[in-house]
Amino acid sequence: ALGNHDMNYREGGDDTSDRTFKEFFGPTYYSFNRGKAHYVVMDDVRYLGVERTYDGHISEAQLNWLAKDLQHVRKEDLLIINLHIPVHNSIKNKEELYKVLEGFTNVHIMSGHTHYNVNNINNNIFEHNHGAVCGAWWAGQICSDGTPRGYGVYEVDGNDLKWYYKPTGISRAHQISLTVDTLTNQKRLLANVWNWDPKWKIEYELDGKNMGALEQQTGSDPQAVKLNAAGKPAKGRAFTKPTQTDHLFMAHFKPEVKQVKVIATDRFGNKYTQEISA
Repeated sequence: ALGNHDMNYREGGDDTSDRTFKEFFGPTYYSFNRGKAHYVVMDDVRYLGVERTYDGHISEAQLNWLAKDLQHVRKEDLLIINLHIPVHNSIKNKEELYKVLEGFTNVHIMSGHTHYNVNNINNNIFEHNHGAVCGAWWAGQICSDGTPRGYGVYEVDGNDLKWYYKPTGISRAHQISLTVDTLTNQKRLLANVWNWDPKWKIEYELDGKNMGALEQQTGSDPQAVKLNAAGKPAKGRAFTKPTQTDHLFMAHFKPEVKQVKVIATDRFGNKYTQEISA
């Protein structure tokens, strides 16, 4: 899908900003079927006529086209929509898109742009906003929410979709990062489970004893905070500062605990573990 780095600036407005993209890659929105799944690619980056100035918006022409396109798709079929800017928090007319998608029961939106990883569920619409291969703009090995730089892997079987996040250069089994801090009379565990969604189960053990579920938190990943404090990103790239995320999980425990283990079970029953010495 066309992104904000794929546009021509200084050539007018949004209508002309995709000229080079179309010349080399073809249309900016289209659809196709593969097996039972229906795939849609859309352009949700609107150039505002001033260099590097844009917002998230889906044109009326695209929405009208999509409504007609989906007349040929069964409501229960797997529908995968690919675009650049995330819909759930950055598209100004997102409700118009959601209106077109009403009644479809198996919708997945694939987005990027943010350089962090988050899953958002809105009724029957599951949006996967992916971390970036370059992390926080090459400032380190992680994205701004602590997610390792990487990409999503998706497996389609008929109308069923399964997925996982693959960190670059690291095993697929690596799905959790752990930090232990020493506080007054206690220690604190913070687990970052970057591909979490509400159907995951996050538990922990202290010295081999199961302690149940961790408490979900919203905050900044400690490694992302440390990266920024270390002087990265350089050259005034303020947009790579740590971002708030809700895929953090916390517990407090006694100082005498020696070993901590976190077990994360995803919606497909896959178990991932990570241990750290306290």
